Amino acid sequence: MFAVVKTGGKQYRVAEGDVLKVEKLDAEVGKKVTLDEVLMIGDEKGVKVGEPLVKGANVTAEVLEQKKDKKITVFKKKRRHNYRRKKGHRQQITVLRVTKIAKTAAKKAPAKKKTETKTKEAAAE
Repeated sequence: MFAVVKTGGKQYRVAEGDVLKVEKLDAEVGKKVTLDEVLMIGDEKGVKVGEPLVKGANVTAEVLEQKKDKKITVFKKKRRHNYRRKKGHRQQITVLRVTKIAKTAAKKAPAKKKTETKTKEAAAE
Protein backbone atom coordinates (compact mmCIF):
# COMPACT_ATOMS: atom_id res chain seq x y z
CA MET A 1 0.00 0.00 0.00
CA PHE A 2 1.22 3.50 -0.79
CA ALA A 3 -0.04 7.05 -0.41
CA VAL A 4 0.76 10.48 -1.80
CA VAL A 5 0.98 13.01 1.03
CA LYS A 6 1.27 16.79 0.95
CA THR A 7 3.34 18.55 3.62
CA GLY A 8 5.44 21.70 3.57
CA GLY A 9 4.16 22.64 0.11
CA LYS A 10 5.59 19.46 -1.44
CA GLN A 11 4.14 16.05 -2.30
CA TYR A 12 5.72 12.73 -1.29
CA ARG A 13 4.94 9.16 -2.33
CA VAL A 14 5.24 7.02 0.81
CA ALA A 15 4.78 3.41 1.87
CA GLU A 16 4.89 1.83 5.33
CA GLY A 17 8.46 1.73 6.63
CA ASP A 18 9.74 4.52 4.35
CA VAL A 19 12.08 7.16 5.76
CA LEU A 20 11.65 10.64 4.31
CA LYS A 21 12.95 14.16 4.88
CA VAL A 22 10.31 16.90 5.02
CA GLU A 23 10.39 20.58 5.90
CA LYS A 24 10.55 21.22 9.63
CA LEU A 25 7.53 20.11 11.67
CA ASP A 26 6.90 21.12 15.28
CA ALA A 27 7.32 17.72 16.93
CA GLU A 28 9.78 16.17 19.35
CA VAL A 29 12.00 13.23 18.49
CA GLY A 30 10.25 9.93 19.18
CA LYS A 31 6.72 11.37 18.97
CA LYS A 32 4.05 10.37 16.45
CA VAL A 33 2.91 12.79 13.73
CA THR A 34 -0.30 12.47 11.71
CA LEU A 35 -0.29 13.76 8.14
CA ASP A 36 -3.92 14.44 7.17
CA GLU A 37 -3.44 15.84 3.67
CA VAL A 38 -3.57 12.57 1.69
CA LEU A 39 -4.00 13.17 -2.04
CA MET A 40 -4.05 9.54 -3.22
CA ILE A 41 -4.02 5.99 -1.82
CA GLY A 42 -3.13 2.89 -3.78
CA ASP A 43 -2.98 -0.84 -3.05
CA GLU A 44 -3.27 -4.15 -4.91
CA LYS A 45 -6.99 -3.52 -5.54
CA GLY A 46 -6.49 -0.17 -7.23
CA VAL A 47 -5.94 3.53 -6.72
CA LYS A 48 -8.22 6.04 -4.99
CA VAL A 49 -7.64 9.68 -5.91
CA GLY A 50 -8.98 12.47 -3.71
CA GLU A 51 -10.86 15.54 -4.85
CA PRO A 52 -8.54 17.20 -3.71
CA LEU A 53 -8.06 15.05 -0.54
CA VAL A 54 -9.08 11.47 0.25
CA LYS A 55 -11.73 11.77 2.96
CA GLY A 56 -10.85 10.13 6.27
CA ALA A 57 -7.40 8.99 5.14
CA ASN A 58 -4.25 9.78 7.09
CA VAL A 59 -0.63 8.72 7.42
CA THR A 60 1.03 8.21 10.79
CA ALA A 61 4.79 8.69 11.07
CA GLU A 62 7.39 8.67 13.83
CA VAL A 63 9.86 11.56 14.15
CA LEU A 64 13.40 10.17 13.94
CA GLU A 65 15.34 13.45 14.15
CA GLN A 66 15.32 17.20 13.68
CA LYS A 67 18.37 18.47 11.81
CA LYS A 68 19.72 20.75 9.12
CA ASP A 69 20.02 19.56 5.53
CA LYS A 70 23.21 19.81 3.50
CA LYS A 71 24.41 23.30 2.59
CA ILE A 72 23.51 24.84 -0.74
CA THR A 73 25.42 27.72 -2.31
CA VAL A 74 23.58 30.74 -3.67
CA PHE A 75 25.79 32.65 -6.14
CA LYS A 76 24.74 35.79 -8.00
CA LYS A 77 26.75 37.45 -10.74
CA LYS A 78 26.25 40.20 -13.31
CA ARG A 79 28.58 40.13 -16.26
CA ARG A 80 30.97 43.02 -16.82
CA HIS A 81 29.80 44.90 -13.70
CA ASN A 82 32.14 43.39 -11.10
CA TYR A 83 29.07 42.19 -9.15
CA ARG A 84 29.38 38.89 -7.30
CA ARG A 85 27.56 37.70 -4.17
CA LYS A 86 27.98 34.33 -2.52
CA LYS A 87 25.76 33.00 0.28
CA GLY A 88 25.05 29.62 1.80
CA HIS A 89 21.86 28.17 3.25
CA ARG A 90 21.02 25.08 5.32
CA GLN A 91 17.32 24.17 5.47
CA GLN A 92 15.80 22.87 8.72
CA ILE A 93 14.30 19.40 8.12
CA THR A 94 12.48 16.67 10.01
CA VAL A 95 13.25 13.02 9.31
CA LEU A 96 10.17 10.76 9.50
CA ARG A 97 9.54 7.00 9.36
CA VAL A 98 6.07 6.09 8.07
CA THR A 99 4.43 3.62 10.46
CA LYS A 100 0.84 3.37 9.24
CA ILE A 101 -1.33 4.32 6.28
CA ALA A 102 -5.03 4.41 7.14
CA LYS A 103 -7.76 4.55 4.49
CA THR A 104 -10.32 5.75 7.02
CA ALA A 105 -9.96 7.65 10.26
CA ALA A 106 -10.19 5.70 13.50
CA LYS A 107 -13.74 5.59 14.82
CA LYS A 108 -14.38 7.63 17.92
CA ALA A 109 -16.38 6.34 20.87
CA PRO A 110 -20.06 7.27 20.66
CA ALA A 111 -20.98 10.43 22.52
CA LYS A 112 -22.70 10.03 25.87
CA LYS A 113 -26.36 10.97 25.99
CA LYS A 114 -27.30 13.95 28.06
CA THR A 115 -29.51 12.70 30.89
CA GLU A 116 -28.95 15.70 33.13
CA THR A 117 -31.32 17.95 31.17
CA LYS A 118 -34.18 15.45 31.52
CA THR A 119 -33.69 15.16 35.28
CA LYS A 120 -33.62 18.95 35.70
CA GLU A 121 -36.87 19.28 33.73
CA ALA A 122 -38.52 16.54 35.81
CA ALA A 123 -37.40 18.20 39.08
CA ALA A 124 -38.79 21.56 37.96
CA GLU A 125 -42.26 20.11 37.40
